[in-house]
Amino acid sequence: MPTGGLSGATIIDSLDTLYLMELQEEFQEAKAWVEENFHLNVSGEASLFEVNIRYIGGLLSAFYLTGEEVFRVKAIKLGEKLLPAFNTPTGIPKGVVNFKSWGWAMAGSSSILAEFGSLHLEFLHLTELSGNQVFAEKASVRNIRKVLRKINKPFGLYPNFLSPVSGNWMQHHVSVGGLGDSFYEYLIKSWLMSAKTDVEAKDMYYEALEAIETYLLNVSPGGLTYIAEWRGGILDHKMGHLACFSGGMIALGAEDAKEEKRAHYRELAAQITKTCHESYARSDTKLGPEAFWFNSGREAVATQLSESYYLLRPEVVESYMYLWRQTHDPIYRAWGWEVVTVSVLGGGAECLTGALAFSQGPKRVQGRYGKSRRMSPEEC
Repeated sequence: MPTGGLSGATIIDSLDTLYLMELQEEFQEAKAWVEENFHLNVSGEASLFEVNIRYIGGLLSAFYLTGEEVFRVKAIKLGEKLLPAFNTPTGIPKGVVNFKSWGWAMAGSSSILAEFGSLHLEFLHLTELSGNQVFAEKASVRNIRKVLRKINKPFGLYPNFLSPVSGNWMQHHVSVGGLGDSFYEYLIKSWLMSAKTDVEAKDMYYEALEAIETYLLNVSPGGLTYIAEWRGGILDHKMGHLACFSGGMIALGAEDAKEEKRAHYRELAAQITKTCHESYARSDTKLGPEAFWFNSGREAVATQLSESYYLLRPEVVESYMYLWRQTHDPIYRAWGWEVVTVSVLGGGAECLTGALAFSQGPKRVQGRYGKSRRMSPEEC
């Protein structure tokens, strides 16, 4: 993860986890580190996406939970350092920003949908907290959506690679997993975060979901519902672990769908989440692989060694959390506890390192086993 010389990704990404889990001693230690050791005078090349979701997202979450000014100030200053990434002919940002030259780096010719499409929650809050409209205007929703609304989309689908120079798709690979995932998630969450006033985000979300359901959704011979990947009209019948967030996303968005679609989306969310659980249940370790396939009579299992590993990703547990919050069906608590017992209590605790282990997963587990009061997207 290129951070341009920034340090403390795990600390900052875990601030809200520590606070929500009432680990006050550890939280105060982390806060002191941010105050004294989180320096922004760095000069390397950084991933716009990673710095945004882990550093700015972590700082903003900590500020909203605590009101501590240090988190707000650091988030705004760091956001300003990311602005040069948007100085492209289209305004679609490059994926890498150079902190030394205050320009975008020449890494790759394409921008990635999940990266430039996963900025507006944080950047809108930067505008709100700073009063500086540049975050919302130049670097966030309005310009990026303008480009996406204008460009032709194959069958209503959003390919994963876009040229920030020409504004054209670079190839027709569509995935709700890696490279595409959080773009869709940010649309429905932008609608909810705006107190349901961001109608454009809502419309884009449901239009995209309809296209996904029409062209990517499949049911295996064994009755498992999954979202395939699309490459120029040809389906890859596999689903990545990253795509397993979609069960929770669809459940989250079901309430605001057209009345005749709400029950359908709730059922679809449950079916996709069940499939992702099966990818865990059918593995030797009972932990889900990085990707699983539906071919040659094999379903929801990894068929390639390069995909047969577990990276402590939170997407499956996240969907369990949303489905539990919506239905209170105890099966989702049981499935979640299986992940805890295998990955931690089952002997894997010594392997749990990094931001995925200490920030993302525990928040989802806390959301299911902690206080039952439902937190709105504005509170999360």
